This record gives sequence, structure tokens and C-alpha cells, in this order.
Amino acid sequence: MRPSVNRWPARVDVLQSASGLLLVLFIWGHMFFESSILLGHDAMYLVAKAFEGQPLLSEPHPELVSIAGGTVLMLIALHALLALRKFPATWRQYRELHGHLGRMRHWDSTLWYVQVITGFFLFFLAAAHLSQMMLQPEDIGPYASADRIWSDHYWLLYAPLLLTVHLHAAIGVYRLAMKWGPFSAATTDRWRGRARLLMVSALAFFLCLGTASLVTYMRLGAEHAPYKGERYTPSWERE
Repeated sequence: MRPSVNRWPARVDVLQSASGLLLVLFIWGHMFFESSILLGHDAMYLVAKAFEGQPLLSEPHPELVSIAGGTVLMLIALHALLALRKFPATWRQYRELHGHLGRMRHWDSTLWYVQVITGFFLFFLAAAHLSQMMLQPEDIGPYASADRIWSDHYWLLYAPLLLTVHLHAAIGVYRLAMKWGPFSAATTDRWRGRARLLMVSALAFFLCLGTASLVTYMRLGAEHAPYKGERYTPSWERE
């Protein structure tokens, strides 16, 4: 008689990987949408209204942004809950982990630990950002976003969030590729080098894109500070 096999650890691992991949896709997509400000005020306005459903529903519905934010927040909570089972639970375990990392100097183990640290901070940083989006979904637009970032000092939240989330995402994609990729034992080392290059390239690209966008919002917010609260009017409505 074959012994019973507990498949739940494997299933939970798959669920953790899947939720992480969904979050990475959201983060990268979100970054492209946020960077629409680099194409001009009208481009960012169109993106904001698209997420409020205006092209399909004739008028904007900011509550759609709240629903999307709540969904992402629940996905983050699920991913964090699944990941916690692998975290050290006591100070002694953390101390032993530090000792092992120092002695082994293993690149992938160090990356995993960086994910532990960034994941801890992300739980608070991302929750603060998403909560603000859920409670004030109408405050998304060229002027509204810039005023929030500059005049309300939200850049103090977004700057560390930008670094932390993209570091966590890039490492996560690398680890997913090495864990689930169709590599043979003979080709793993070769693919590991390529995956690391892609990880660094993705991290550099999104950090540059995010920094350029954040600086643009800050500059616009500084210029618009005397008129804070004024809503943006797109060019086709000013004619």
C-alpha cells in the first residue's frame, strides 16, 4: 500500500507563485500607466478616465478605482500570508539565517532574504498607497496627483515604495523563472546567468521610468502649488 502524500505544501507553493506573478504584472502595468505623465497632461488624464470607465460608461465612475485597489490589496494580503510560512519565526532563527548567509555567500539565498525584507516593508507602504487610492479615487489626474505628491508630501511615501516594490518584483520574477522554468540540470547555470541579467535590466528600466515619472509629478506639483485644488481641464475641452 502506497503511503499517503500531503500535496498541500506544493499547492500552496503554486498559489504563492501565481499570486506573486499577478502582482508583478500589475506593478509593471501600473508603472506604464503612471508614466503616461511623461507623454503630457492630456495623456495622463485619458489614462485616469479610462480606469474610471468613462470611455465605456459615458461618465467617470471613481468607485471602479476603489474596487480595483481593494482587489489588489486583498491579493497582497494573500501573497504575504502564503509567504510568511517560509519566514524565520523567532530571533534565534533569524540569527542562524544570518550566520548561514554570511558563511555560504550564496547569491540566490541572499536574494531571497532581500525579498523577505522588502516584502515586510511593502506590506505597509503598498497598503498606505492603496488605501489612499481607495478612499480618494477621484484624486487621480495630472493636477490632483501632482498636488498630492508635492503639496501633500506623498513623495516621501512614493520614493521608498518605488525602490522597494521594483526590487521585490524583479527578484521575484527571477526566482519564479529559476523555480518553474523548463531548465535541465545541465543548462541551469547558463540560464541562471541570463535570468540575472534580465532581472537587473528590468530593475534598472522600471526604476528609471518610475524616477522620471515621480520627478515630473513633483515638478508639476511645485508649479501648481499656488492653485492647489484646481481640476485639470483637457485641451479639447478648453477649445
